[in-house]
Amino acid sequence: MPCAPQPKVRPMLFAVDTATVTASIALYDLANGLLLGESTWQARRRHTQDLLLTTQALMAQLGVQPAQLTGLAVTTGPGSFTGVRIAISLVKGIGIGLSTPPQVVGLPTLTVTAAPWLAVAQATSAVVWAYIQAGRGRYNWAIFDQGLYAPGAADHQAGSAADFATALAAHADHPIWLIGEAASDLRAAVSSLRHVTLVDGISAMRRAGVLAHLAAQRIAAGQVDELTTLQPLYLQGP
Repeated sequence: MPCAPQPKVRPMLFAVDTATVTASIALYDLANGLLLGESTWQARRRHTQDLLLTTQALMAQLGVQPAQLTGLAVTTGPGSFTGVRIAISLVKGIGIGLSTPPQVVGLPTLTVTAAPWLAVAQATSAVVWAYIQAGRGRYNWAIFDQGLYAPGAADHQAGSAADFATALAAHADHPIWLIGEAASDLRAAVSSLRHVTLVDGISAMRRAGVLAHLAAQRIAAGQVDELTTLQPLYLQGP
């Protein structure tokens, strides 16, 4: 008797970002270009405790099995030394455990931060500067004046809120949209810069759904990374 045909498994992508205190995961249907679900929360220092449980809960809620994962995406930094390593370690662990090697995409943290804002900013002739808090009153930032790209270590800048404001003041010839997770020191430092619009809070929160969408585009274009050589993007020693 002939065997019944096996149901076709939909290829899925799992995206994870724990580069900062904001943690986010997402599941994305690669076959249909559809974000199926996402969970974003303030993990603070609880990335290790929360990440696996939240991942298991999201997969169970959506009825997705690990064997369906054919793609993995992760933010590679900059960010918290521990946070970046946790996400990359999780992606490597999942990838090694799959029977078929997945397609893997690693993207800089600030690429994901900037992506949702670029089209609207460019329509108003504004330039997006994306940033993260780097701890101890310091910030890392990158300028997206030529559209979306993957900034390397040399494309990132670092400094205090005052250093950041000085860099912004030197570009007063065009409007700037500042996108990221601001603290009170940065808000105060840029408050007098009329050409700067500070976008922070929930509206500027990084989301793994954005990472998943960008990764799906890269997979479709054949721009994937090697799981074994995927490395964090650190701007300074731990």
